[in-house]
Amino acid sequence: MLSFVDRPPKELLMEAILTSISTVALAEMGDKTQLLALFLAARFAAKGQIVLGILLATIANHLASAWLGAWVADWLPPTWIHWLIGASFIAVGLWILIPDKDDSDDNSVMKSGAFIATFILFFMAEIGDKTQIATVILGAKYQAITAVTLGSTIGMLLANVPVVYAGQWLMERINPDKTRLAACILFVLLGIAAIVFPSF
Repeated sequence: MLSFVDRPPKELLMEAILTSISTVALAEMGDKTQLLALFLAARFAAKGQIVLGILLATIANHLASAWLGAWVADWLPPTWIHWLIGASFIAVGLWILIPDKDDSDDNSVMKSGAFIATFILFFMAEIGDKTQIATVILGAKYQAITAVTLGSTIGMLLANVPVVYAGQWLMERINPDKTRLAACILFVLLGIAAIVFPSF
């Protein structure tokens, strides 16, 4: 089996993209930004503007997050990196089990229109959020800023675009406890793998 550093670049990039998609999409289930998407969809009729706001806010936030993760990994001693990444994955996995609440409120931002309101609220809501922390960790793990940003952004869109267009119907049919548990298990397994197989 090829080691992490020996893999062809295309394989490594594809792994970074697919892992970022799956982890962020699962982490986003029941997250406050998903609840924010539901709130915005109920408030504004311009669904396309909401989706565009989510897209650009996620790219801006996650690009910085992936870069931060890659920078931290480059700065830390190599022997620490897999322990830090593994522990961080496990911590985020346990954090996911705690349900978020929708803390959206009616303020001056809402008067800016669907796109501006979505961009500002999503960007701010992502700061310190589970999906942002996950993106930092993925950036540290893969040190592939573009691939991680692309994957995490796709994951955010997969979780939030259906909520924008069919939110209430979907939220009534998704079991948030089961999705949070699935996301927790995935993150914990990734954490254990990072610690046990540091070169994988």
